[in-house]
Amino acid sequence: MSHPAVPMADRLPPGPRAHLTSARTRTILRIQDRILALAREHLHGEGFVELLPPVIGPVTDPGIRGAKQLDVDFYGHRYKLMTSAFVYKQASLLAFDKIVYVAPNVRLEPLETASTHRHLAEFHQLDIEVAHASREDVMALAERLIVHVVGGLLDSMEEELAGLGRTRADFASLLTKAFARVPHPEAVADLIAGGHRQDPGTEIDWTAERILSERADGPVFVTDYPKGSRCFLEREDPDRPRILRTFDLLMPEGYGEVISGGEREADYPLLITRIRETGENPAKYGWYLEEVKKGIPPSAGFGLGIQRFTRYLAGAEFVWEAAAFPKVPGVVSP
Repeated sequence: MSHPAVPMADRLPPGPRAHLTSARTRTILRIQDRILALAREHLHGEGFVELLPPVIGPVTDPGIRGAKQLDVDFYGHRYKLMTSAFVYKQASLLAFDKIVYVAPNVRLEPLETASTHRHLAEFHQLDIEVAHASREDVMALAERLIVHVVGGLLDSMEEELAGLGRTRADFASLLTKAFARVPHPEAVADLIAGGHRQDPGTEIDWTAERILSERADGPVFVTDYPKGSRCFLEREDPDRPRILRTFDLLMPEGYGEVISGGEREADYPLLITRIRETGENPAKYGWYLEEVKKGIPPSAGFGLGIQRFTRYLAGAEFVWEAAAFPKVPGVVSP
């Protein structure tokens, strides 16, 4: 991904009228609309049921890097705006074996994330969960889904993409080659060898994601994150202690991560242990843990960032270009 230098004032979203009446914005939002239609088409064809996710709840996903949660008063009780519908996805498998949400998320991201060009304080995810699935099952699903959406978009909106400077050649590797797979330790070693100080015990940092995806000629799955780098819901590999059955999907051209996922821990005693290891109080997750204790299906799934994926397909520099009413970290806006 290569963009000319942009003046600081032009790095921030314009007001709603200027943004929504822009021909570029309208094209990007039409592309996003088509992305969602193609994703639903594919997932419904694979037997998924779309549910409407909660917006508030007594608890939300704890696994957010430096972001703060927002509280709301729910009839005298402190509830959270969803940073991720993680626990609700697992509980939804009590109804159906394959579920999908188009889920809103609100996170007060650290101010420094504004410089990454790919963080919003309010965004949406295509949240997917599959009962009795492995990490490999949902990685294969993610690859099929991405290929279907990109192929369908090129077939139906090639002219609009061309107007944004995107052609079939930009997606040739994605459509013709299997997505690469790189274990986290290998990615870390490559980064350190190249001069980037990546901590081997943490998630791939934002700069490292950009470096890895700039080097790639197609999408790359990064797998096997170390225990402690992600939240307690991620399942530890029973055959490889301290390795999580997780993955990220990085898009090429420097666009970085658009999907995070993996297998979920559904064993009640192990889950209690994992929560305590992180220093959290299991009572905080009372309703969810009660369902786990009664029994919920083991599962795997992922979240696809809709605005990030749109940004990549449109070749946009800023993720806010893929939101109708963007909220950039630290910028007070409508």
